[in-house]
Amino acid sequence: MLEDGKEYRLESQLRQLLRREGITTVDDLVVRLVRGRDTSLRRELVEALTITETSFFRDAYPFELVRDEVLPALLNRKGAVAIWSAACASGQEPYSLAILIREHFPQTLTSGVRIIASDISEAMLTRGRRGLYSDLEVNRGLTPALQDGYFSREEGGWQICSELRDMVEWRQLNLAGSWPPLPTLDIVFLRNVMIYFDLETKREILNRVRDAMAVGGHLFLGSAESTLQLDEVCWRNTFGRAGCYELVRQGGAQ
Repeated sequence: MLEDGKEYRLESQLRQLLRREGITTVDDLVVRLVRGRDTSLRRELVEALTITETSFFRDAYPFELVRDEVLPALLNRKGAVAIWSAACASGQEPYSLAILIREHFPQTLTSGVRIIASDISEAMLTRGRRGLYSDLEVNRGLTPALQDGYFSREEGGWQICSELRDMVEWRQLNLAGSWPPLPTLDIVFLRNVMIYFDLETKREILNRVRDAMAVGGHLFLGSAESTLQLDEVCWRNTFGRAGCYELVRQGGAQ
């Protein structure tokens, strides 16, 4: 499932888990997972292998595009909009979207912009729901004005305000596993995560994202990611710098 070249991270994280649990080999780990009912070990394995790199307004361009082009057009066309931040780690991405909406589209707070945030890691989702971030985390991507406007200093870090926490719905979701029901999506942030999957898994994930999206919706990938060799028929790359693809029609290649 992992793309070639990513095995080094898997090996490093597994070694740490084995040492922590006092397990000698990967084979012994597999035996415990298959034969036992050690749900805590399964959960630790998932957490150990989860990618957690993120920051507020990461890379800037996607958020500028949402603010200046994508969201105004969607709101003008349909009013209510559903946004999915997939593989959101500790929540900086969905909260960045929430800040953007409160700053630039306050009229939608009653008419309907829905933000769904998901991750495979329960620990990351717990952090996101809590919305407590360190000095380093709030200093990555946030201006002093945004920090002062939406965060309060508390023991252990900076607490994001309840108004933003209430804007985000949190769900556990494994992109390579079964998906819970999702609303029809207009904007999907799936950034810097598909690089960790092999070609077939990428294709399957992209197909499922396409099926969950409205035609005319926008998919944001990482700057090193594209729909090339995955689904080149249904997507139009209209804003390459931001890694943004517009869904032009449903269904695969004819």
